[in-house]
Amino acid sequence: MLFAVRMTISLPPDMDPDVRESTLAAEKKYAQRLQHTGEWLHLWRCAGLYANLSIFEVPDNDRLNELLWELPLFPYMDITVTPLARHPSTIG
Repeated sequence: MLFAVRMTISLPPDMDPDVRESTLAAEKKYAQRLQHTGEWLHLWRCAGLYANLSIFEVPDNDRLNELLWELPLFPYMDITVTPLARHPSTIG
């Protein structure tokens, strides 16, 4: 199943700089691992925002939920999930 996932991040302004740095490093490592496994197909920055639009390909809703809850930045995210279906006019 394909899902479009928009993640908007809001880190606390008073977050400890060392915690911030280690959390961001862990997030990058986790995201890159999921990209290598093929579950996180696309990761796009939303211009001008601390947000991204990502495409996931996973077997079901439960797997997507599991992946999202494991994101190191999850506690600081507002997430919108949109299930995707093939459009009948697509050539791909």
